[in-house]
Amino acid sequence: MDSIDLEVLKAADTWIDDGQACELVTVVQTWGSSPRPVGAMMAIRDDGRVIGSVSGGCIEDDLIARVHNAGITRTMPELVTYGISADEAHRFGLPCGGTIKLAIEPLSGKSGIKELLTHVMRHELVKRQLDLVSGEVRLSPATADAALDLTLGVLSTIHGPRWRLLIIGAGQLSQFLAQIATGLDYHVVVCDPREEYRLAWQVNGVEVIHAMPDDLVIDMKMDSRTAVVALTHDPKLDDLALMEALKSDAFYVGAIGSRINNARRRERLKEFDLSDEQLQRLHGPIGLYIGSKTPAEIAISILAELTAVRNGVVLPNTVNIASVKDAIDMPLREQEELSYPIN
Repeated sequence: MDSIDLEVLKAADTWIDDGQACELVTVVQTWGSSPRPVGAMMAIRDDGRVIGSVSGGCIEDDLIARVHNAGITRTMPELVTYGISADEAHRFGLPCGGTIKLAIEPLSGKSGIKELLTHVMRHELVKRQLDLVSGEVRLSPATADAALDLTLGVLSTIHGPRWRLLIIGAGQLSQFLAQIATGLDYHVVVCDPREEYRLAWQVNGVEVIHAMPDDLVIDMKMDSRTAVVALTHDPKLDDLALMEALKSDAFYVGAIGSRINNARRRERLKEFDLSDEQLQRLHGPIGLYIGSKTPAEIAISILAELTAVRNGVVLPNTVNIASVKDAIDMPLREQEELSYPIN
């Protein structure tokens, strides 16, 4: 499963190779509420086919209609604004007061899309600078904190995975988690020293590394854009890795298991001289409660919680289980809401 941005770049690259006229449309600025964030992209072909989106659909419809009526005639990039008036905002399906500015760029072999795609497929973070006057493009390495910028007629956009996810364990749940996380633009790394699990791995484009998880956590130099999820149920693999992750700047550290097993895990981690503050960072039982039963449903639950934490959402009804006794003594309803059918 590719991210939306990767699908847009792949489509544009194919269309350019096929000799079809096409344009890249990028959200560069919004005022008020907007259906799509700054940096959202879509590619549009001369027959009106689109990949990606820049709004809830109405602006896409207008762009498609213009292509059907006049074809793709731009020879240089252009900035276009939608939703300046209340009537336009209503017409284009923008929320009240919403305005959106787009950069529309005709693409060709000189647009650097193929080279950009090559870097992104290598999980590299790239800055693409587009001169809005000349149409010239320049690519350079980018940092994780870089953001879209429009200054002095140059549009700088950032491409590639800005977030990392380390999954410990290469089981079935890990495969679903890796697929969905890749679609959310994470660079996913799976670690499992168990050969029988590595040989069964079936997710293309996601590497499984043969290493001890705690060593890999240290080697990856966890930062505030990295998440760690432990899924093996084996304390020998999970605990040391979780210890190192909880000491790091990782924005999310979680482990699968029932409420009782997670309480036992916390008791074991206390023996590693972790502070109460560090232990409070551990998410477990992992994921938002959505009644998950299957591996695919649990993967969605995990990524829902991970996304909420990444976006700074304060999660309701979060209960920290400090001990096995606390887990056993919890009211039955809370026990059910904090556990999965996995021990």
